[in-house]
Amino acid sequence: MNDTRLVHLVDDDEAIRHSASFMLRHAGFRVKTYIDGVAFLETVADAERGCILLDVQMPGMDGLEVQEALNERGVAMPVIVLTGHGDVAVAVRAMKAGATDFVEKPYAKQTLVEALTRAFERMEARRQEDVLSEEARGLIERLTARERDVLIGLVEGHTNKVIAEMLDISPRTVEIHRANLMEKMDAANLSTVLRIAFAAGFGRSAQA
Repeated sequence: MNDTRLVHLVDDDEAIRHSASFMLRHAGFRVKTYIDGVAFLETVADAERGCILLDVQMPGMDGLEVQEALNERGVAMPVIVLTGHGDVAVAVRAMKAGATDFVEKPYAKQTLVEALTRAFERMEARRQEDVLSEEARGLIERLTARERDVLIGLVEGHTNKVIAEMLDISPRTVEIHRANLMEKMDAANLSTVLRIAFAAGFGRSAQA
């Protein structure tokens, strides 16, 4: 597997596709180019995960329309839009629609590389969060129903005594369930328990 970061460059201007892809490859990225938004959308379902560098001004289907289509299809790859100089309104619309950044043409190499670097860092952070969330959910799935009830109480900041009253059991029984859930979650202290629970999205909504 090639770990080099992949950029999907979508621009109808052949000269820009050539110059930008050359520049980005020289900066250490892999690049796949597309002649317009329609061509990209035709292949995006099977496309390797990467960052999308999307020109706004394209015939047939402009960048904002492509971005809308990506959102509708649930494509989670970060998008950086390329806008005309001073086209702030378009940039704002793109950012509101979920673009991670925008770069004005004509752009400097450093500006583009920095924008892509930020986008890939965010993508990696989200990937790590997804991994942590999945691992956390797996740990919580080990718990019994009663242990999950105690966990809810802990997440809501209640003491063992309050949790015991809520569940109509003795404080000693709460202590036992608490010790068991901590062991199953491989948690040495309450702060670790809470971090795992929050990573799994386990909070007040867990009661539903």
